[in-house]
Amino acid sequence: MKKDIDKYIIAIDGYSSTGKSTYAKMLAKEFGWKHIDTGAMYRAVTLYGIENYYKGNSIDVSELIKHLNLIQINFKFNPETKENETYLNQKNVESEIRDMQVSEQVSSVAKVAEIRTFLVDQQRKIGNVGGIVMDGRDIGTVVFPNADLKFFITASVEVRAARRFLEFQNKKSSITLEEVTENLKQRDFIDENRDIAPLKKAFDAYLIDNSELSKQETYSKIVDIIHEKLNI
Repeated sequence: MKKDIDKYIIAIDGYSSTGKSTYAKMLAKEFGWKHIDTGAMYRAVTLYGIENYYKGNSIDVSELIKHLNLIQINFKFNPETKENETYLNQKNVESEIRDMQVSEQVSSVAKVAEIRTFLVDQQRKIGNVGGIVMDGRDIGTVVFPNADLKFFITASVEVRAARRFLEFQNKKSSITLEEVTENLKQRDFIDENRDIAPLKKAFDAYLIDNSELSKQETYSKIVDIIHEKLNI
């Protein structure tokens, strides 16, 4: 029997700077689903670690683990931007979690089993009711392996670095393209090779390489598959 549209769970996984969150937000608006950016949740935990347990050049992960119970993450709809924004302990951190310092630390935080368990539990509680599109790196493989539809989005590291570099330029950041490229390569390696929930395509996910596709072309491919497979 066909599900009601507000019961579907859509999983979007893939690499950094492939547009996962952008497409998830677009789908949420078009189909009336709630968007959950799990990458933002890991970034929020990382930001908390930087603010409270940063020693030398890294986060004291053992201390961060001890205090996970002090971390509350939720999403609130901004009527001006018409998007969900990330809140860490009741503070809007949507802008702060996109900083380069967070980007440099987030993969090391995300590979920690205790932190993944903590956040996966929250993600499942949010998503179990359905009517959600959730993006991240392990949604289709770990968080919701029985999702109604799964996508895995990839692109070459050169294309992804150029996209991310443009974002930083728009923010008047002084970071170089070489630094952005190296950061992406390091994150890819950590994400792909971590022991817990490594980044990989679910066997039943639709693979989309958007190295040579525009945002609209990529989105149209996703929507076409949704219409075809879910008949909505």
